[in-house]
Amino acid sequence: MPNIIKVFLWGLVISFLGSLPLGTLNVAAMQIGIQESIREAIWFSFGSLLVEMIYVRISLVGIDWVRKQTRLMKWMEWITLAIIVALAIGSFIAAAKGGGNTKNIMLNNHLHRFLLGMLMCAINPVQIPFWFGWSTVLFTKNILQPVQSQYNVYIIGIGIGTLMGNCVFIFGGKWMVQRIANSQQYLNWVIGGIFALTAVIQLVKMLLHKDGVSKFHGEK
Repeated sequence: MPNIIKVFLWGLVISFLGSLPLGTLNVAAMQIGIQESIREAIWFSFGSLLVEMIYVRISLVGIDWVRKQTRLMKWMEWITLAIIVALAIGSFIAAAKGGGNTKNIMLNNHLHRFLLGMLMCAINPVQIPFWFGWSTVLFTKNILQPVQSQYNVYIIGIGIGTLMGNCVFIFGGKWMVQRIANSQQYLNWVIGGIFALTAVIQLVKMLLHKDGVSKFHGEK
């Protein structure tokens, strides 16, 4: 198998598997897919994966500069936490109003879902240490080489993998809602609980300096 195909497949597989654990972006995509439309959820995913691809590109060619932006990344991390908390609160408020069609106040806006996906992904710095770590592994094993063509197919694979992972949530969530009776009645409670749990875990990691950004900068 040509090495360039291996690079593409590694990027795709890592990105796909990395998109499967519950997180802010994939759960938000699922909520948009259920309460709005599949098309809007796909637009949201395209926006988020575009920013992710840009972050990967930066991590490949400008990692020394990225490492120096400790304060910026810390601020971005706290902003991300605030947005997760707001999403949780918004989901609980929507649930309390009754009905699965009541929108989360954070998603109840006229911003194009592509731009919303870009915005929510852009302020999430966790992706930078994640991809720096995996890229380092691939460099070490001589799978990924500092060649422009390999960088390009690696990033394309990452984008496709992220889209595939989000589609699992988008179509899976839609499928469950359509087949489970009264599922929309509890949808916002479940999603709110996921966001709340994610926020607690993220806060604990940040306070204990066990988060991805702290590890990335070698903090103890």
